[in-house]
Amino acid sequence: MNADYLVAFLASTAGAATPVIFASMGELVAERAGVLNLGLEGMMLTGAVMGFAVTLSTGSAGLGLGAAALAGMALALLFAFLVLTLQTNQVATGLALTLFGVGLSAFLGRSLAGQTVEPLAKLSIPVLSDIPFVGPLLFRFDLMVYASIALAVGTGWMLARTRLGLLIRAVGESPHSAHAIGFHVNMLRYAAVVFGGAMAGLAGAYMSMALTPMWVEGMTAGRGWIALALVVFATWKPRGVVLGAYLFGGVTVLQFHGQGFGLEIPSEFLSMLPYLATIVVLVYICRDPKTILLNKPMSLGQNFKAD
Repeated sequence: MNADYLVAFLASTAGAATPVIFASMGELVAERAGVLNLGLEGMMLTGAVMGFAVTLSTGSAGLGLGAAALAGMALALLFAFLVLTLQTNQVATGLALTLFGVGLSAFLGRSLAGQTVEPLAKLSIPVLSDIPFVGPLLFRFDLMVYASIALAVGTGWMLARTRLGLLIRAVGESPHSAHAIGFHVNMLRYAAVVFGGAMAGLAGAYMSMALTPMWVEGMTAGRGWIALALVVFATWKPRGVVLGAYLFGGVTVLQFHGQGFGLEIPSEFLSMLPYLATIVVLVYICRDPKTILLNKPMSLGQNFKAD
């Protein structure tokens, strides 16, 4: 393996991990508040098609990202209304949201197939970007890659060090106790779910505006489910999400760089590796229930209704 292949592999890994980090961080905040949203895949696809469509029509990547975030928030708000206000089952509602998002994105994207947009611009920092090996790995990514790391750091700090984080965790652990001392449980849960929707929308937009700057039906290819799995893999900790996302990203791009590395492995096997690796890691993590219970919000998936 020469240096050029290694740089290309590691840089591609960062790009592949970015949408998963955005989606997982949003879901982590929602789950820490006690809400299990299985609709990530649908929200990501809706964000992908809306971000691409707005960017294509306006030529502005910023407007495209904003539209994607709003689309994800709209679906998340619908989910929150159903499960928090109408008290529907969170699992069933999340699955329905995914199916709705898949169908909606396919409908909205019918006229967009085959068209392309300019990918998100890569930042170029004078001098630093030209450093051999280090420059391409650290200083030549688009803004969303850096934003994903900032999001992980900010989410970890918010949950661990701020009053808002304390409230979110309190609501996730014992909503009845939180309500008894005056916290607005469902209001906090609404905010957490809508934040998760915005992040899922941005995750989808990154795929249609940066990774493959075009719209392809079903282009998320299960990454919403991977994001859900990574939250468990990380035991609800932001740093674990980043680690898992980069692991998934590395295995994902291996299928594209495998031949360059001289790996004589069928392409079909390489295509299934990211999902196989996710299953293996989850089985390993879940072998000891105590590992999961250490950080799992106690009210996760449970509806709350004020007396």
